[in-house]
Amino acid sequence: MTTLQPTSLTPGQRVRIEQQIVQRDGVWTTAVEGEVLSIQLEPTGSWYAHGRRDKLWLPRLRLKKPDGELTTLNLDMASVITLLN
Repeated sequence: MTTLQPTSLTPGQRVRIEQQIVQRDGVWTTAVEGEVLSIQLEPTGSWYAHGRRDKLWLPRLRLKKPDGELTTLNLDMASVITLLN
């Protein structure tokens, strides 16, 4: 297994994405596995004064999970991407 950066992902790769949300009393960790459908920078609904067009832009990863479910993940600095192939 290899850890990747979002810019190195290509459609068709099988990956595991681990994300963490820090809470007051701990950390909530979740993992999603699937096939990469696409990855691109897209604006969020959040206003951010120094972002392009005054928006916060994040990489959005679209995955097809093994059961066929389609999901979209917003990647951030805490996201860990692991290649499964």
